[in-house]
Amino acid sequence: MATFYILYSEEIDKFYIGFTDGDVNERLQKHLSKHKGFTSKAKDWNIVFTEFFETKEKAYSRERQIKGWKSRKMIERLVKGS
Repeated sequence: MATFYILYSEEIDKFYIGFTDGDVNERLQKHLSKHKGFTSKAKDWNIVFTEFFETKEKAYSRERQIKGWKSRKMIERLVKGS
């Protein structure tokens, strides 16, 4: 089982798109902890969208699809529709 997820930070008004083959809440804690990368820019990330897949390859494919949109409006519609 794998999870595709979208995080949102109100502090920087940004979305983060990712996937994990582990527990999504544990992954969120890693984003909120001291690490380098995009999510280190804020400490108020929240999970706003999830989809579950049978394999990590399918979750990764969904991540690539959404990132390929390059459209905040489409991501907002996806999140609001959930």
